[in-house]
Amino acid sequence: MQTFATYENLSADARGAVVAIGNFDGVHRGHQALLQAAKTEARKQGRTLGVLTFEPHPRRLFRPDEAPFRLTPPALKAERLAACGVDVLYALPFHWDFASRSAEDFAHTVLRQGLQPATIVVGADFCFGQLRKGTVETLRAAGLSVISLDKVTHDTGDVVSSSAIRSALRRGEIAKANALLGWEWEIRGAVIHGDKRGRELGYPTANIPLGETLHPSYGVYAAQAWIPGEKQWRSAAVNIGIRPMFALSEGLMEAHILDFSGDLYGQTLRVRPLKRLRGEAKFDSLDALVAQIEADCLETRTLLENAAP
Repeated sequence: MQTFATYENLSADARGAVVAIGNFDGVHRGHQALLQAAKTEARKQGRTLGVLTFEPHPRRLFRPDEAPFRLTPPALKAERLAACGVDVLYALPFHWDFASRSAEDFAHTVLRQGLQPATIVVGADFCFGQLRKGTVETLRAAGLSVISLDKVTHDTGDVVSSSAIRSALRRGEIAKANALLGWEWEIRGAVIHGDKRGRELGYPTANIPLGETLHPSYGVYAAQAWIPGEKQWRSAAVNIGIRPMFALSEGLMEAHILDFSGDLYGQTLRVRPLKRLRGEAKFDSLDALVAQIEADCLETRTLLENAAP
């Protein structure tokens, strides 16, 4: 997949694609349906499949003090888009100058002159430009070919949206979030040095800052962890939160990887929380904490062994 951070002076092979436009946070089932429609149109026309998106997410610019909300930070989003068959990704920098463009200017300058799309594919509620005044009709008025798709509904009756997935994760409903995503949500990050408290208690952890990734409901999760260079996922008991006994200043993910011993500092781990076991708790003693960690690890092992094919 080719990636560009500009719409200007693109080479001929980077222009003229069938282009899907959106934030694509989560690359969920709704996004996948839109991308499939765009791919079908691209193949019909003998064109490449492109995606136009924005970084950082516009929501971060407009609400800078909002808690982290990203389902898929940029690298993971790009990976998921590539897996959907996207040939060209236009990840345009989103800043105040860009946000102040009128819808007509965006349609003319970014799209008609810049990307020169053969066809644009968007969701039915797509809006763009300053104050979100631009609609599908604005694009068509600019002489652009547009396909507009309705929202996707899951088998449960839920409308598939990034907001619905965020809400599910914030409630600790991992299975529901994954059903709407169409893939198993994961958190990625480089392992940092911590206070070694877990090691002292006999349960060393790989500590990973959450960064801009959404914080799911704080608590302990049965999870899987992927270590670089290995060929399979490992079972892990993971705490996500602030550790009430030790009062961390911000949310952290701490993964105790079962049956593993080794140095992971600086390595980027992938962690899939699969089931929330319990909320965070403050214990009366370290002995009580250790007993609970042991129980969490046992429950994790049992759950994941029973779930294995």
